[in-house]
Amino acid sequence: MIKNERQYAITKVQSEKFERALAELRQRPAGNVHPVLHKAETEALRSQLADLRSELEQYDRLRSRRRRVLRVKSFDELPRLLIQARIAAGLSQKQLAGRLGLKEQQIQRYEATEYASAKLERIEQVVRALGLAVRMESVVSGGSRGAL
Repeated sequence: MIKNERQYAITKVQSEKFERALAELRQRPAGNVHPVLHKAETEALRSQLADLRSELEQYDRLRSRRRRVLRVKSFDELPRLLIQARIAAGLSQKQLAGRLGLKEQQIQRYEATEYASAKLERIEQVVRALGLAVRMESVVSGGSRGAL
């Protein structure tokens, strides 16, 4: 997952390199390379390029601020949602840090580890700083859903 503009720029450059490598592979005759190996190399490059493009598209969608609702299915997904919400809000890591009275490096660490070292109190502060409305749902016995 791309978490900031620097990572976005690096991913974009990597994507372009994979595109060039794939184009070169298509133009290069298989020669002494076994066809199965040639096909495997091509598929590996295509797969990696698809992954990079997907990450770039996800970041672009978040930055466009078209996504109004971000959902998670479990509490374990909350850290990724916080990162996505920051991006969707158009905030840099530095801006979020400023809202929390922290240094940018602390937000970078939190996001690099997906908030593994953050206490629940800090996560609540991040939620408020991002202006998120949180609604939790649980499955109640009998299969009906209720909001908490």
